[in-house]
Amino acid sequence: MHISDGILPLVWCGIWYAVCIPFWIVGVREIRKRTKEDPKYLPTLAMIGAAVFVISVWHIPVPVTGSCSHPVGTPMAAIIVGPFATVVISSIALFFQAFLGHGGITTLGANTFSMGVVGTFTGYLTYILLKNRAPVWLSAGLAGFVGDIMTYVTSALELALGLNPHSVVYHWWLYFLGYGPTQIPIALAEFAFTAGVVSYIAENRPELLKVGVAHG
Repeated sequence: MHISDGILPLVWCGIWYAVCIPFWIVGVREIRKRTKEDPKYLPTLAMIGAAVFVISVWHIPVPVTGSCSHPVGTPMAAIIVGPFATVVISSIALFFQAFLGHGGITTLGANTFSMGVVGTFTGYLTYILLKNRAPVWLSAGLAGFVGDIMTYVTSALELALGLNPHSVVYHWWLYFLGYGPTQIPIALAEFAFTAGVVSYIAENRPELLKVGVAHG
């Protein structure tokens, strides 16, 4: 997912930045509001932000795409602190990861959109749809799996749009196939750790889950 500088045309880098701006604005407002309502929210947000950084910095290079495969952690974060706040903390994580050789500054918008927006919201909505119909572990696990896979579906689309505008559908599929051998096992691992973390919190700190769901 970490698309590096120099991969996407600058015009597409600008487009993905522009797409992310509304999510950043709403996310910052949400964080300010929640912090005023509950002083404990900010330390929780910082802890989850650190977790997203650590989870998403583990990577496996994917030469076909000029990018890499890794877990994302944003579905788990969204369930706990809310999806819009997760967009903000994922952007911060991606910004600092760029200085570690993972991703880039020009592509920060594209990487935020795939991991921080699509990965977050598809995972979060999966959890919301299932939480009253399935056990917590299964709802959370599927949220992690769906958000992880959709992050890479989106990254593949970003690459196809930017690099192959005359054959987007074909190259979208080709790039996603490039991710597949490494990403599917990682998505299964994300199912497991998201299920485990959210189940543990549901049993021991259920009020944390209410924050994420109520303010999503």
